Amino acid sequence: MPFPSPPCRPLGTLLALLILQALLPAALGQTVAGETGSGAERLKVDLLGIFAHPDDETGVAATIARLALGSGRSVAHVYCTRGEGGGNMVGTQSGPALGLLREIELRDALRQLGVRQVHFLDKADFAYTESLSVTLERWGHEDTLGRMVRVIRALRPEVMVTMNPAPSPGQHGNHQAAGWLATEAFEAAADPGRFPDQLWIEGLSPWRTRKLFYAGGSGDLSLSLPVPLTSPLPDGRLPVAVAGEALSNHRSQAFGSIARSPWFRRTTNQWFTPVLSVLPVRPSDADLFEGLPVEGACPPRWEGFPPTGMAEDPDLHVVPRPAVARFREFVRTHRIGHAVPTFHADLPVVAGRTTSLSLVRNAALAREEVRLEVPPGWMARWARDRQGGRIDVTAPAGAREDASLVATVAAHRASVRLHPVPWLRVPRVAAPPWNSRDDDPAWMALPVTAIGPELSWQGQADDASDCSAGFRVAHDGRHLWVEVRVRDNRVVSNIEPDDIKGHWRSDSIELCLDPSAGAEHTLGCWKAGIFPFDRTGRVRGARDADADPGPLERHSPGTRLLSWRTADGYAIRAAIPLAETGLKGRRGTLAGFNVLVYDGDQADARPGENINRTRLAWSPRPGVQGRPEDWGRIELQ
Repeated sequence: MPFPSPPCRPLGTLLALLILQALLPAALGQTVAGETGSGAERLKVDLLGIFAHPDDETGVAATIARLALGSGRSVAHVYCTRGEGGGNMVGTQSGPALGLLREIELRDALRQLGVRQVHFLDKADFAYTESLSVTLERWGHEDTLGRMVRVIRALRPEVMVTMNPAPSPGQHGNHQAAGWLATEAFEAAADPGRFPDQLWIEGLSPWRTRKLFYAGGSGDLSLSLPVPLTSPLPDGRLPVAVAGEALSNHRSQAFGSIARSPWFRRTTNQWFTPVLSVLPVRPSDADLFEGLPVEGACPPRWEGFPPTGMAEDPDLHVVPRPAVARFREFVRTHRIGHAVPTFHADLPVVAGRTTSLSLVRNAALAREEVRLEVPPGWMARWARDRQGGRIDVTAPAGAREDASLVATVAAHRASVRLHPVPWLRVPRVAAPPWNSRDDDPAWMALPVTAIGPELSWQGQADDASDCSAGFRVAHDGRHLWVEVRVRDNRVVSNIEPDDIKGHWRSDSIELCLDPSAGAEHTLGCWKAGIFPFDRTGRVRGARDADADPGPLERHSPGTRLLSWRTADGYAIRAAIPLAETGLKGRRGTLAGFNVLVYDGDQADARPGENINRTRLAWSPRPGVQGRPEDWGRIELQ
């Protein structure tokens, strides 16, 4: 079949097309010359912010506005995830669907801050965890680092700003990972031997960023740089005002009113800790770009930072938590002790019980006497073992305050902070009648463990009537029985039946079980948030950030819940199959355990609104919901 003939065109139309074809090359050349030139020039930025989730730019947003809108600096941000593991205060979207919403919110926020580029490394925000190691395992350490190095080599930033990777209580493991990877990427991006395919296949070149800062002060402000925020931008607004309006876009994360927050509006400086640099950094500098530009793609690193911070005596020290041991090695490897001078290691010890700590001595000290110092009421004893030696520490029963232990051998001293966690025996009982509430004498005879308003790990209760609790716990060899009675003078139920997640948004409790009795992260645990009443009056719960997160009906189907109102609050009873938690019902079984109470007093709360005000716990500490090491301990009888 022959091809159809082209349609006839009028002579005037053909003439116009010929003229356009003749002029097109020149027009294209003029367009290219009039824009930003080469691809490398188009990508080049002054500052790159490296974060874990959308909204992590909060602590530096006013500085970003000052630089981008006030000084004309080109700024790009890179995010390891889209924040799909977070809560949602404006809808029911979760998981990848929430990631889509959070990306929209982020792009709107960054546009108002003047950030020109935003890039994602496409890693999963899988759960709240305080563990760096499990984050890097889930993300793929080398793959994530390679993706970050690609962005650095493509954008060639003069300055990078990131999050502090120290494993401090309350520091999200994803946040730690963002700072850890950014520190590694500072060197890796300049090394032609790292990720060479980016050079030979993708057309990039090695690049050493001129300065790397951690957001926030180091604790010793003489080592930190304050960026002033009191000068108005060209449009007359202060950087903090612009930042507040921009961050208000993160409504799914309850930032909608941040612009009106008194603490945010009072901000006059934002602090930055210099970590790595190619030129001297003076603490008096108020400009992150002081001394720039510097010529060359990969100038040598400056080694003039003071050798302070995480240094420890290699000949004598107490072995810390695994997270702290890894961080100390990271600090030594990258020679950045000056950036973390106030970071203190600590170890959990069980109150009323003996906990063994490992003490490392070199060969020259092996035969020297070990002297131990602990506060009054504490006991410590030195004992030799196959690894060289250990310290058996006994905290007083009921101890709550941290204490310091000092070990001295010859002229060497090692110290460690000890954090006591509570301990409880769990009696074995016949299964209590499920609907008995108050009329089962055996159950009611069990001791009640109090959670007073002073056991706060976030916020503060007005008094015991505002928020406090007591719980009973027992087992029957097959189930763990837990009853929590919460005193709450204003019980709020603002969670819809199709929105059973994010228990921290409303009045709720959280039950936490760790079968390994001291895990670094919660991904092998059983952890459930329980609403006493949804908006229809039913008790509902969901596992959260643990071995199998999701609604209890599907992810812990054997668990039974009961709730009822009391004269001064509410009560929740849970029957948890031990088989679903990984625990055995044998006598002497040990486990990590915690009861957390969440209180919000906003009577007119909208459905799903985050009204979180106060958080209490049997074993409280900032971020404790993601750190089983600091949960209490139970022993089945």
